[in-house]
Amino acid sequence: MANKRKPVVAARSGPSTAMIIGIVVVVLFAAAVGFGVYRSQQAATGPVAVPPNATAEGVPVGRASAKATIDIYLDFQCPVCREYEQQSGATIDQLVASGQAKVVYHPIAILDRYSSTQYSSRASAASGCAAASGVFPQYVKLLYANQPPENGDGLSAAQLVSLGQQAGATGSGFATCVTDQTYKAWTASLTDQASKAGVNGTPTVKVNGQVVDNTDAALRAAVAAAQ
Repeated sequence: MANKRKPVVAARSGPSTAMIIGIVVVVLFAAAVGFGVYRSQQAATGPVAVPPNATAEGVPVGRASAKATIDIYLDFQCPVCREYEQQSGATIDQLVASGQAKVVYHPIAILDRYSSTQYSSRASAASGCAAASGVFPQYVKLLYANQPPENGDGLSAAQLVSLGQQAGATGSGFATCVTDQTYKAWTASLTDQASKAGVNGTPTVKVNGQVVDNTDAALRAAVAAAQ
């Protein structure tokens, strides 16, 4: 009687130690390369240059100790922003002068599509130059008084410089700042922050973080409530 041979079962073996080490090395190398690319991108981007007399969030005007903070998100190409300045600019100035409120202006650029030269971004960056020169409030009023029509070229760099000089900016530094768009990245950062905060239109006005109607009555009531 023939002997029955037991079936041969191949033993299942896992990956070898050498293979595991190789995989780990590849993963670690990929991670190191990825992190290196990230760091190089960060270094290339660099920190955003913030204008003197401004912050990474905007341009503060008024006493730091004021109990009410008025945040105004504006676009210099926005006709409704111009109307708001004409309507409520004097009220805001009075609230700041009395010490009841301070203002943080957020000059964002969401209307570049209404200009062939990205005027919103250029005007906002120029306002950063005005902040650095200590003439921001005056410059805001002049930019609105000379607001160009939508769907045009916008004001030229030379015109933006001239308005700054009218506002009181002196020396060649202001002109260079405007022409070079020194604070273009600051404008982009402000616009990104506004988007993340849910601001999707201008003017948007907040008092101590709460959106208020764009009327003098609503603004005065909110400031009074904060005293």
